[in-house]
Amino acid sequence: MKKGDISTILRKFRLMKLADYSRYLFFKLKNRKKNSAFLKNNPGAKLPPDYMIYESFQLNYAEYYTKSRNSTIWVLDHLKKYISIEGIKILDWGCGPGRLIRHMPGILDDSSSVYGTDYNKKSIEWCKNNLPGISFNSNTLEAKLPYEDNFFDAIYGISIYTHLSEDLHYSWTDELQRILKPGGVLFITSHGDAFMGKLTAAEVETYKEGELVVRGMTEEGHRTFTAYHPEKFMKKLFSKMTVLDHIEIPSTTGKAQQDVWLVRK
Repeated sequence: MKKGDISTILRKFRLMKLADYSRYLFFKLKNRKKNSAFLKNNPGAKLPPDYMIYESFQLNYAEYYTKSRNSTIWVLDHLKKYISIEGIKILDWGCGPGRLIRHMPGILDDSSSVYGTDYNKKSIEWCKNNLPGISFNSNTLEAKLPYEDNFFDAIYGISIYTHLSEDLHYSWTDELQRILKPGGVLFITSHGDAFMGKLTAAEVETYKEGELVVRGMTEEGHRTFTAYHPEKFMKKLFSKMTVLDHIEIPSTTGKAQQDVWLVRK
């Protein structure tokens, strides 16, 4: 039985969040020693509560706190191919408990402005209290943000579309386009072909037809609500903008990697 079939059964009986919380407890125990060692070696590190870290990433303090700086540089390096990052006004759409955005002020120049927004109110509250020099906003799942039209030079969203329904894909794309300046760049990651092995046979057929595959029957926006994105669907999603690049990242560890999409308004 494939993982996709197990997921279907769990969703049918509304057990996905319970199963995922059990997984969280497993990794909390599994990583206890290495996380304790990290705290001992980094006594000043500001870390969110464990479940916040797990819900948005993985429960590994070193990966969240230290190595995520490399991921932040990785995002900016992609953006630099198409837009200047000097004095940039940039939004982390779905910033969670600040894994990437916490590094932005230390990497960008002083004339840049960094903003973060997320539907998880607890994560935003933690960010506001612990990450200075960044403007944070608490949104809802509704595609509505408090920023003016043509406000940002760049917006990035790491694994956000991956937890939304099809309707919200389109409404959020319209909202992000609204607040992005003309010529501004959107950086998005998605579940592309590398994740087909996780799908059921029926889902694979839907995916191959170029249609979005959504696994719901759980709380939308949560990590257990998942969407899978064929290239045809993504090009349709971004049809009002210009696709600059679509990058399929090969796995070096056996773990599927999300695709990267760079799009210009």
